Formats: sequence, structure tokens, C-alpha cells
Amino acid sequence: MKFNKWTVGLAAVGVVSLASAARADEQMSMVQTALSQTTLSGYVDTAMQWNPGSDANTHTTAAGANIPHYAFAKDDGFSLNAVDVALDHPEDSSQWAAGYRVELMVGPNSEPLANAGIAGISIGGAAGGYGLVALRQAFVRLHTPLFGNGIDWQVGVFDSPLGYESTSDPSNPNYTRSYGYTIEPTTLTGILGTYKVNDSISLSAGIADMWNDDVIQASSLVGIAGVNSTPVVESQKTYIGSINLTAPDSMGFLKGATLSGGVIHGVNATPVATGNGGSETSWYVGATVPTPITQLKAGASFDYLMEAQNSPTAGNGGDDIWDGALYATFQATDKLSFNLRGEYLSDGSTTAATDLVSLYPGNKAEEITATIQYNLWANVITRAEFRWDHVEHLFPTAAAAGPTEGFGASGNGDPSRNDDFLLALNIIYQF
Repeated sequence: MKFNKWTVGLAAVGVVSLASAARADEQMSMVQTALSQTTLSGYVDTAMQWNPGSDANTHTTAAGANIPHYAFAKDDGFSLNAVDVALDHPEDSSQWAAGYRVELMVGPNSEPLANAGIAGISIGGAAGGYGLVALRQAFVRLHTPLFGNGIDWQVGVFDSPLGYESTSDPSNPNYTRSYGYTIEPTTLTGILGTYKVNDSISLSAGIADMWNDDVIQASSLVGIAGVNSTPVVESQKTYIGSINLTAPDSMGFLKGATLSGGVIHGVNATPVATGNGGSETSWYVGATVPTPITQLKAGASFDYLMEAQNSPTAGNGGDDIWDGALYATFQATDKLSFNLRGEYLSDGSTTAATDLVSLYPGNKAEEITATIQYNLWANVITRAEFRWDHVEHLFPTAAAAGPTEGFGASGNGDPSRNDDFLLALNIIYQF
């Protein structure tokens, strides 16, 4: 083994032995090899937006600005949405391959994640600061050579296998999130196994900690339905199952089309303000389909959230929420694309204080989002977006004698308006 002159000199005066130096050098080589296969990636997500008429006024039944109740919604102004940093070591091609992923998120978009039970610390104060540092994902990858193609495992904290949109901002076609994303469980702590039957079919199944998203309802941000809380009763777990289908080349222009579906079922032991345990079941189906027009792709998703209380009280029954969405993307050039989304939400919950997930209690809502994306700079995503949200009648609340309509800071509504408009410029640097 070849040593450098400094090591040989230390060995000559008895400070180190060549044997120990050889072992240290070998260990360092192993570390260097592991690090050489680890990638660093992430993004910095910033935005500026204007919500016309969103300032508080005398007609508002609840003090404060009017903010629609979709995940990561913000009022007008400038914002740092998130700084995301990930270390990734993918599996190799060996039979017993292993790897890992560790991903940290900092900023206001990390607050719902941290409130969902993920370890987080406050940056700049709990309110009005820079949000929280959240351990968004941290899992070990393992491959086991079973049943032909083998099974790939994820053990730790990981993204849900269900959903059309991602928690990673650059992966989505639009700047703002959908209502479907808002009612989905998006983060899991447990174990997930994926088996690839062939190039067209893959199956996933797993088990995770108990569903517990009541802390989000107390958050200033209506956010992610978290499934990341340590069970009070060891038998109360969350169960995951999904299937993904990909159209083969033999299907002509439909080749590459994807269809996915699945279910996540869990138990929540502490719904807000009631203490009555219940179960939640989230059903999802989504598809992305090419069209005869090469540049145009279409998509659709359907989310159905079923809530069942073990001990329902007055005004606290099993209330369901469902959402349907349509997507379209036209890739005009390598840099320019046009993205469109339309949604219809039906919220069967009674009040935000007694239901596990509640956006617009007893209400219907629609939204249309149009986004122009142009990547002028290298590694930079630039989006200009217009969004319109419409909400219908809300149930009476303590702050209102009769049914009200529109947006309110605490869900009570504003009798003077039931529409919200947004103009935004979103700039994301990826590294």
C-alpha cells in the first residue's frame, strides 16, 4: 500500500503505525466510495402574488385577510415558499442493493409538514417568521431478490404513493396546489414495498403509523393530511395499497399513458375538540394520457376522503369530502408550456372544529388555474399563474346568524364575496 510522506514521517517517530494508517486509509476509501455515489439536489422556491380584494374589511365576519383553503395558500405579497435539500444514494444493480434518501425542507411550506408530526424546529418565530425546518423524507432503500423481479422497500419517512401532485414544487404543473392534494395523506412513516410485475404493471403495499392530522386543523395553514404520528394503541396502524399501469408501445399514441389508483386507511385517535376516535379512508385514482397532438397531454384525478367517527356526537358524524380535477399541458417548445387545471370540490363536513379534515364545511367549491411556464435561465423554472376560486353557501356559525358565503380567515365566510382571484409569479431554482 502506498502512503503519503506525512504518514511515513509520523510512523518513523512512532506517532502512528503503518498498520493503523492502512486501516484508516481503507476506511476512508470506503467512505469516499459511498460519498462518490451520493447526489445532492434540491431547489429554492420563491414567489410574488396579488390577490385582488383580499385585504380585511368591515364586511368580513372574521378578522384578517381572506385566504382560500388549499394547501400552502398565501395572501398577496412576496414569499419564500421553501428551500429543499436532499441527499440521495440510489440502489445499484446487485441482488441485495441498498440506498437511502434524506430530504430537509425549510420555509413556510414546511410548516404543515412539521405540524403533521414530522420533527421540526421554528425559524424566525412560530408566527410570521421563515416557517419550520421539517424532515420531509428520510428512508432506507432495500432490494430483495424475491419473486423474479424482486421487491424494493422503503423504510422510514416517505411520500405517499398516491396523488396526482407532489410535495416537491418543481414536479407540479402549477404553482398553487389543488384541493385534491390538500385532502390527501401525503407523508407516511412506516414501510412500503413495491413489486414490478412487468414494464406495464407495478404494485405497492405498506403499513405506517396511525393517521393523525388533527394538529393541522389548529395550524394557521390548511395543509397536508398527515399520517405520521406514533400510535397510542399499537394495533392502530395505517395501511397502504396501490397499483400503477403504464400503456405499452403497442398502444400507438397512447403509449406511455399511466393509470394509478389506491387506498390509504387509518385510525385517528384524537379528532379536533372531541376526543372521539375514528377512521379515515382516502381513495385515489388518477391518469395521464397523451393525445394525437404530440405536444398535448391530458390528466384527471379523483380523491374521496371517508371519515367515520367511533363515537359521533351532535354535529360530529362521519362526513366525507371528494374532489375531481382535470389537467391539460401543451408543450409549445422546449422552454415554453401552458398548463390548465379545473376542479370541483364537495365538502360534506359540518364544522372545521369537529371534523378531521374540513375545508369549506357543508359547501361546494370550484377552481380554475391557468399557468404559463417559460424556462429562460438554466436550472430555473419561471411561472406566471392566474387562479380563480369560487365557494358557495356555508353553514351558519357563531359569528353569523344565517348562512354566509365566500372566503373567511377562519372559514366563517364573507357575505360580500364568494370569489377569490390570484395573480402570481413563481421562480424556482433547481440544483
